[in-house]
Amino acid sequence: MFSPWGALRELTHVTLHFIVMPDGAPGRTDGRARIWLDKRLQQAERRCALTHELVHLEWGHTSCQGPRVERRVREETARRLIGLNQLAEAYRWTQHPAELAEELWVTVEVVRDRLEHLSGEERDRLAGSARPP
Repeated sequence: MFSPWGALRELTHVTLHFIVMPDGAPGRTDGRARIWLDKRLQQAERRCALTHELVHLEWGHTSCQGPRVERRVREETARRLIGLNQLAEAYRWTQHPAELAEELWVTVEVVRDRLEHLSGEERDRLAGSARPP
């Protein structure tokens, strides 16, 4: 399982700040050395927001990005946080996004992003994992 906290620990030049985000966003980064997360987030939300901001930082985004780039960042965030094996195991028991999110320790939005961007091979794997009605 991907750990954004472990990834952050490796980036010794990056500092993480917990604040009340003035714009209501879960997080932001300057793309170089700072990440801000809203201190009101729950643990799974923090895990997802931190991963999202780490992707921005890794990709060198130093300002707000357009919808296309944000979509790619969300897709990468979902792939890092939800491995196919984990998803297939959880999918055996439920296909409900909220239940999957709880099981996979992510937000419903991250589950939806992961499911939306499955490859054909990944879709086939999940179809074989689903519990018959």
